[in-house]
Amino acid sequence: MADFELSRSTHVDADPETVRALLDDFREWVHWSPWEGVDPDLRRTYSGPERGVGATYEWAGNKQAGEGRMRITSSDPAAVVLDLDFLKPFKASNVTRFDLVPSGGAGTGGGTDVSWTMTGRRGAVMSLMGRLFFDKAIGKDFDKGLAALKATAEAR
Repeated sequence: MADFELSRSTHVDADPETVRALLDDFREWVHWSPWEGVDPDLRRTYSGPERGVGATYEWAGNKQAGEGRMRITSSDPAAVVLDLDFLKPFKASNVTRFDLVPSGGAGTGGGTDVSWTMTGRRGAVMSLMGRLFFDKAIGKDFDKGLAALKATAEAR
């Protein structure tokens, strides 16, 4: 099995708590997640606490949306970490991490540097497919999601 890591970053002209509020409450993901809208009939189930450690989000949808589950395992001012389990169209278990670093930035003189990282393990076939297709596609999704997260946080 091969380890993989995929990461993208952006600067957001909003404080870390504003950004964190959009990450550690799964109900907020409808405002910025790059996968929202791929299935207008997506079924969402929320369980556990409303936000933070233990908050859980399950989804099931069409072939594009697939089926899976996310659960927040750590949430503090510096990072939100979650376990991500895909069930369909393929099975995979990954760890997703959002790092939040207060920083100086254009416009407001401050803000947050946000890094979105996914790590996991792949078998030989999935490792090859990942390098050829999935990493590029997921990277584009991360870029799209970070742009929407930035716009949403800056509008608040």
